[in-house]
Amino acid sequence: MDGETSLLWMVLFGAIGMGYFAYGRKQKRTIPLLSGIGLMVYPYFISGTFAMIAVGAILLAIPYFIRI
Repeated sequence: MDGETSLLWMVLFGAIGMGYFAYGRKQKRTIPLLSGIGLMVYPYFISGTFAMIAVGAILLAIPYFIRI
């Protein structure tokens, strides 16, 4: 895929990560907070679009399956 598609996914996962981060900070919940930080940071280290989507989907699902 091309650079525009990767940029779009970076922005999308970053925005969702910001929401997770704000929720985790406000509710004092560790898992959504860390997942939000991960969603905002990981696209800078993964260059492949499909890998970016896969890692993003995993980070999005973590707060639903791990409740601490």
